[in-house]
Amino acid sequence: MNDFQFRQDRLFCEETPVETIAEAVGTPFYLYSYRTLTRHFQVFDEAFAGVPHLICYAVKANSNIALLGIFARAGGGADIVSGGELYRAVKAGIPPAKIVYSGVGKRIDEIEYALREGILMFNVESPQELELIDETAARIGKRAGIALRVNPDVDPETHPHISTGLKENKFGIDVPRSLEAYRRAKRLSSLDIKGVSCHIGSQVTKISPFVEALERIKRLIVLLREEGIAIGYLDLGGGLGITYDRETPPHPTEYARALLEASREMDCTFIFEPGRVIVGNAGILVTRVLYTKETEDKRFLIVDAGMNDLVRPSLYQAYHQLLPVVGEGREERVYDVVGPICESGDYLAKGRSLPDMKRGELLAVMSAGAYGFAMASNYNSRPRVPEVLVRGSEYAVIRKREQYEDLITGETIPERLIGG
Repeated sequence: MNDFQFRQDRLFCEETPVETIAEAVGTPFYLYSYRTLTRHFQVFDEAFAGVPHLICYAVKANSNIALLGIFARAGGGADIVSGGELYRAVKAGIPPAKIVYSGVGKRIDEIEYALREGILMFNVESPQELELIDETAARIGKRAGIALRVNPDVDPETHPHISTGLKENKFGIDVPRSLEAYRRAKRLSSLDIKGVSCHIGSQVTKISPFVEALERIKRLIVLLREEGIAIGYLDLGGGLGITYDRETPPHPTEYARALLEASREMDCTFIFEPGRVIVGNAGILVTRVLYTKETEDKRFLIVDAGMNDLVRPSLYQAYHQLLPVVGEGREERVYDVVGPICESGDYLAKGRSLPDMKRGELLAVMSAGAYGFAMASNYNSRPRVPEVLVRGSEYAVIRKREQYEDLITGETIPERLIGG
């Protein structure tokens, strides 16, 4: 079921007209469907109902605490990559015992914060990090649950910028070195080895790379257990893709069936870290046409959302479907849809066929719930846009639009240095 649908030529989010929200909050803004978010989480969770498992939502995909609160109430945990994401997850009500901490660059203060909160485990990315976590835990009188993030050298067949499981990527420890790293971890006094972790990339649209990675991790777990190193958790990460254009990613139930078939008799609690597959198609970015412009070679729609609001097209050449919020049955024209940022790379779409658009009309940028607002910036000193959550015929602003004064929060003019 799609919760963004046209009714009488107008785009609705659940039972709420998108144009009604635009009139109330202004543009641009991000808009999320509660019904889609909960359904996507439940479908993924229920796909693994037959085995012990924990769904740790990947906070980096969309870190608004209202969304994290939805997943907390559904029994979910969190996959975090920073102290800030830990703070958000805890504030949203996610129990620390359901939080795993990934990422290659954990600082000492972040490690200490996570230890004091009592997270489930760190997914350790390097031997030096392993030593630092042990030293920090000993210093503050805590024990640290850990898994090593093992790099299985599997090609996820996705965009190079979001591939993480190849040997040339910065993430994880390769399989041959990981065995020695586990032996070292066993000797360190403040560590509890809990599991093995693996994540091959993002927006993966085939099952075979996941199964291939699992097969390589299984062999490692057998070796570890033969050496008396108990493995209770297998964290298989996230990365399952969604449909932006013509992709045909597997359904979570198909994904689950393949992984469970390949992991029979492993006697582990599985951890999964879905992000995009939960929130990607649960959100849109709504923008307004500021101007239309024609040159000898091009026809432009200049809109009020830019690359600072949604960087994926500029960064990854990513495709997002564009739909007029009101009225589809018009003559089509080919446009470059561009924003107000002073960069030639500031665009939402190039060479896109759309109904003939006029100044002041609204456009919906679809499938923008993941890595949309989360990657937004204040470039060109543009205030970040609001986020809105719809449930049925009601909506709430879950992040206010920034004001100009917010742009200089924390900045000062040191008169003693620049005064003349």
